[in-house]
Amino acid sequence: MLKILVIEDHAMVREGLLKALKGIEPGVTTLGAADADAALALLAADDDVDIVLLDLMLPGTSGMAMLGVMRRRFPTIPVVILSALDDVDTVKRALRQGAAGFIPKSSSTASMLAALREVLAGEIYIPARLRDLVDREQHRGKTVAERHGLTAGQSRVLELLMQGKTNRQIADMLDVTEGTVKIHVSAIFKAMKVTNRSQALLLARKHRQKI
Repeated sequence: MLKILVIEDHAMVREGLLKALKGIEPGVTTLGAADADAALALLAADDDVDIVLLDLMLPGTSGMAMLGVMRRRFPTIPVVILSALDDVDTVKRALRQGAAGFIPKSSSTASMLAALREVLAGEIYIPARLRDLVDREQHRGKTVAERHGLTAGQSRVLELLMQGKTNRQIADMLDVTEGTVKIHVSAIFKAMKVTNRSQALLLARKHRQKI
């Protein structure tokens, strides 16, 4: 039987969540705690909780600190963050701390239940809007080579391609055969998911980053 723990300090919000969670599946058991200490005591007495829904804005021990404690003391229990703070930095920090999902408090009940089902199925849940922002933020500052996983040799070849060098010129400059350059070029196209030199150069210049 599924058992869910909600850690939320506002009584009305906690009670609303406990009621809403009854819709996740028949026979679900829901538990509520107003702070980190109460939640840890509950878990110590009843460690067969299947998933935890954790508010970040807790009195005393913060939700983020509680997340760290949970990952150390109860590493097999997935913890999903529920928060009114849904900026990219907060989401990234929660994921780094080991959160199994992030649900904004502005989400509908149906969205929350769907998110929890995903986490229970072994997925990491982030709403599409936040996922796109996090992905863009993680890519920001990366070089073209880092973005596409190019090796040092491939990176050097791409740098010379962007300078307008031909395969023969690149081979002479790197003291390798033209065939080796062609192998590098093919690998670059595959890594960047393009089919020709023009597309590769356009994509590399679009990022406007050093290789």
